[in-house]
Amino acid sequence: MQKNVSLNYVTRVHGDLDAIEPSAWDALLAKQEAPTPFMRHAYLSAMQRSGSAVPETGWTLQVISLWHSPLEGETLAAACPVYLKTHSRGEYVFDFAWADAYERHGLTYYPKAIVASPFTPVPGTRLLAESPHARQALLASLLQWCQVHQLPSLHMLFGSPQDLVACQQAGMHQRKQVQFHWENRGWSDFEAFLGSLNQDKRKKIRQERRKVQAAGVQFRAIPGQEMQAEDWALLLRCYQQTYWEHGNPPYLTPAFFAAMQRDMPDNWLLFVAERNGQALGISLIGLQRDAQGQPEVAYGRYWGALDRVDCLHFEACYYQPIAWCIAHGVKRFEGGAQGEHKMARALLPTSTHSAHWLAHPAFSEAVEHFLQRESTGVDHYLEALHQHSPLKKIP
Repeated sequence: MQKNVSLNYVTRVHGDLDAIEPSAWDALLAKQEAPTPFMRHAYLSAMQRSGSAVPETGWTLQVISLWHSPLEGETLAAACPVYLKTHSRGEYVFDFAWADAYERHGLTYYPKAIVASPFTPVPGTRLLAESPHARQALLASLLQWCQVHQLPSLHMLFGSPQDLVACQQAGMHQRKQVQFHWENRGWSDFEAFLGSLNQDKRKKIRQERRKVQAAGVQFRAIPGQEMQAEDWALLLRCYQQTYWEHGNPPYLTPAFFAAMQRDMPDNWLLFVAERNGQALGISLIGLQRDAQGQPEVAYGRYWGALDRVDCLHFEACYYQPIAWCIAHGVKRFEGGAQGEHKMARALLPTSTHSAHWLAHPAFSEAVEHFLQRESTGVDHYLEALHQHSPLKKIP
């Protein structure tokens, strides 16, 4: 553990999240404007303890935390996970070109530091803090830590608006990307939702759903609390097969899913596709619950199929979750990173944000100019996408 005192706080650096009590971490997370289950103590701890995000896979965790002094009770004021990365995989904010430019100029780009939830492109609070002042102090400690350890860069990925304000005040460069999210407009059921779409999109969705029904496929929605060992085993099998089919080793280990079953069942919902009583595919949805325990935001996470059925992906990953969200009054369904095809399923474009600090002055300036041009392009892209909204235009 490293320790110093600055800006009226005691700053500590640990290599293990368990150095902070789960209840203290989660209580601080609950106070944020954009909490997600993917920043919970159990989720981040599982990434480390399961061998999924560890030094052997290129992720070395450091936990930066700020505490009120012992005279004030030594309570947790701010905290964030920061990972030392030896590559740029599993981040969904792509900086491969930056790393290549460093290499061509004989400079070292790795290890870099990122503040993120591993393998999870879900926007939300990254800098957990009790106040804007504590958030600014946390970021100052983080940047100082990077400089002391001569790290070439720091990247905060998919941050909240409050995070971005702190990063802007600290002089970090801002980057914008596009995701596709579905917003619940109070539809009574899936048919009412379809009625709000343009005729061609409504027709397309009905055709796709009929293909799945004609193949004899039915779905079961299983809340995480009711998932049995065989359900988690099916999930793991489908998840792994999807990655191998795309030529990539799975990021997450079986131990990670075991931890989710044990520690976070309330935050998951599984859709199982079955035919003739046999399971043939799944989609796993993450859930953010409100203070009363009701689901308020859903996140598309993992999907996989053991057999090929035309349009099964669309049914499992979009139509079943949207219908469930409507039935349960969920405000928003986030479909994950990238994918213009999601617009045809009424997931509309929205901007997500990251912030970046580079130690090398010349490269920092070059990246700043690049991001200014890229941001203009993203704005034009968003404008063009919104002109092709699948929703009916209101007179």
